Parts: sequence; C-alpha cells; structure tokens
Amino acid sequence: MSDISHLIRALKSVMPGEQVLTDSEALQASSHDTWPLSTKLRRLGCHDYQADVVVKVTDEQQIQQVLALATANDVPVTPRALGSSVTGQPLPTRGGVVLDLSDMTLNREINTTNMTVEVSAGYNGGKLEDELQQQGWTLGHSPQSLYQSSVGGWLSTLATGQFSSYYGGIEDLITAYTVILATGERVRLKASPRAAMGPDLRQLFIGAEGTLGVVTSVQLKMFPLPQTRLYDTLALPSVEAGLKILREQAMAGLRPFLLRLYDTAEARHAMQDPAQDKPVMFVGTQGVDAIARAEMAALMAIVGRHGGESLGSEGVLKWMDRRFDFSTVENLLDTRGGFAETIEIAHTWDGIADLYHCLNKTLTPLAGEVLSHFSHVYPQGTSMYMILLGNEENDSEAIEKLRMIWKEAMRVCLEHKAELSHHHGGGLVRSPYARASLGSAHMLLRRVKQALDPNGILNPGKLGL
Repeated sequence: MSDISHLIRALKSVMPGEQVLTDSEALQASSHDTWPLSTKLRRLGCHDYQADVVVKVTDEQQIQQVLALATANDVPVTPRALGSSVTGQPLPTRGGVVLDLSDMTLNREINTTNMTVEVSAGYNGGKLEDELQQQGWTLGHSPQSLYQSSVGGWLSTLATGQFSSYYGGIEDLITAYTVILATGERVRLKASPRAAMGPDLRQLFIGAEGTLGVVTSVQLKMFPLPQTRLYDTLALPSVEAGLKILREQAMAGLRPFLLRLYDTAEARHAMQDPAQDKPVMFVGTQGVDAIARAEMAALMAIVGRHGGESLGSEGVLKWMDRRFDFSTVENLLDTRGGFAETIEIAHTWDGIADLYHCLNKTLTPLAGEVLSHFSHVYPQGTSMYMILLGNEENDSEAIEKLRMIWKEAMRVCLEHKAELSHHHGGGLVRSPYARASLGSAHMLLRRVKQALDPNGILNPGKLGL
C-alpha cells in the first residue's frame, strides 16, 4: 500500500485533483461493466474487481504521466472508457489504477475527400454515427452497443457490427490510430490506403484489450449513405437449410448488408410472435439501386432452391427499429434470481451445424430458454450468437448458474475446435481458456507483451496473461 499511497500523492501533484478519484463510489462504479456476472455481483453489493484509484484523463500527456508513475511504482493500470464490455475487459484484477478514457472526446476530424473520420478514443460511437449521418455519411459499423460503446473500445475488443457482411469488422474499418505504450512512448500506426512496408502493425493492438498499450485516437473509414436499401423476411424449413443459404451466397460473392438466421426459438422473439414455428432469416441489400435489386434477386433465387419463403419486409423492418434494444437481458438481470447471458462464437461451414446442436443440447438444461442466431458471414464460415435466459431462487444461485453455463459452453467449443469469441472478446470470463484457444500463438502473444510492457502493468488477468 505504500507504493499505492505514494502513487496517488504523485498523481495529485501533476493532475487536477478532481481527476484523481479515491472515493468508494467511484471505485465501486469502475469495478463493474455490463458483463451479466458483474451485474449480479453489483446487486449483491460485491465489488470484487476494485481499483485503488480512478484517474480520468483528458489528453495523451496525462496518459503518459499516469503510465510513467505507475511503472515507477510497479502498479497495474486498467484502461476503461464507457464500460459496455460484456466479458469483463475493463475490470481491474490486481487493484491499482483504472485509467478512465471516457473524457477523451475532444477531437473529431472529418475528411470527406479521403472518406475518413478521426476521433478521440472515448468518443461515443452512436453520437459519432448520428453526426456523420446528418452529413450524408455512415461508419458502416453498427454493434448492438452502438450508443453505449466508445470508438477506442471497438478497436481494443475487436468489435464487429450488425452489417459486417457488407462493411467488415472493425479491423477492416480502421485506417490509422495512435497508442501510448506502457513505457510512455507515443506510436502512430497507419496504412492509407494500403502499405507494404513490413508487417501490418496496425493489427497488433486491435483486440489486445488494453494489455499492450492505451489507444488514444482512431481514424476510421466512412461511407456515403446507400442510395437504396431493400429488405425481406424469410421463413425456412430448417436451420441447416438456412446455413446452406448463407454459405451459397458467400460462394456467389454476394454482399447483402444484412444476414441474420434465427433458429425457431429465437425467431419467436425476432418476429415478436410466439406462434412462429420455423427458423427465420432477415436479409437486406443496399447500394446503387440496380445493384441492390440484382443482389436481392440473386439471393432470393438461392433461398428458393432451399425451400425458403418470403414473408415480406415487415418483420425485418420492425427489428431494424429496435436493434439497439437490450432490455430483455437487462430487465431479467435486474430481477432477483434472474439471469441472462450472451455467448458468441464462430466456426467453419463443416463444423457449425454440429456445434449448434451440441451447444443447444448441453446448455438447454441450464436455462429456461436457449436462443440462437447466425450472422457475420464469411466465405469460410459464420458466427453463432446464443442468448440464455432463466430464473433461480436468488442472485447467488443465478451467479453459479452463469458460471456453469460458461464452463460448459467453452468446453464444448474447445472440443469442436471452434473460435471461442467472435466479437465480444476475451475479458475475464474467457481468459482461463485463452491458452487452449490460441495454442502456440499464445507464446507469441506473451513475447509481444514482454517486449511492449516489460513490467506487466497493463490490464493484467486478460487474454491468459
């Protein structure tokens, strides 16, 4: 504690006092994110992942000062912005400093010629998207947490959005960014529009969850708003038929901006119809009018070959209006004994159907409802997103059930050699499985960590580090 006390005094000597917080309210608030397990612990008054001090930084110089002092005192630093993580990424495992980046919002530079926008890391993603749309542009990045997440958080957690089949994930949308290393050095990484001078080092910090450096600003692509958007809702004979449609459209080189395949259980929620008795697919094409219509016609021909039937656009349009609504999960978590969890994984075409059936068989006894959908489609496979809802007698039992769900889900995914996360990242909940998931690549991650953060102060306890 002597080092912590010394560090806090040193921080207050170089920064405004209102930016260095040690009160219990600030410390408890930063010990939680939107991870369901964390939400239930908060309800029980348990603040297991608590820092010793929260430092609200506003610029890069302050970040450098904090990191220099933390290194000198051998105190861990956990970067945090808006706290929308659902896996525990911004929670401190060894106390120390929470480096709060949520006030890093001052910069916004739009370049309409190059079609890029650069913002500070703490910038709210939904705010930025709204500002761009007012000027006729879009980021093309649309996670469900759009209005609750920061641009720097997108990069750090390897996020993706609901329209990734068209625009790509965050790794495809970043042209440049700035990062501060644990040693205090400022590094600019860019490729505009492409660069072949050695490895693409931009990829190094994307998905690193703040374990290798602190992202301070991000430059993203932006796109003109599409001229035309077309939608359809499809009823399908089976999940397997839907997966064949997803694979065939990828083989054909189509680029629908929206592709979501719901199994029957989740289709009832997606359609808001408890009588829905078949899997459902939401599709959408966009762009120049002629291209959007041609792609929709080509997609519908594939759908027809696999027994799909158009239900019209109403179902998908209603979903578009509420696609940022997470209240079903939030409300259940906020009730005594209620639990809810979301688990997203990915697999290849030759393994995804078996994985779906095995996960459903394994997890169904552990929850009242197990819902699944497939989205984020690639030529080699697709992601699968599971929502588990249930109730126990009290919050303590709900916590144990959540832990059991994760243990079983990760076991099954490892047995099937699936990717353990598609876009939520590792955080605390997946960290115990990181070495098994990455295999020999984890050795490389450890060596990079040693080189960039030799004292191991940045966000310990994540990614198996």
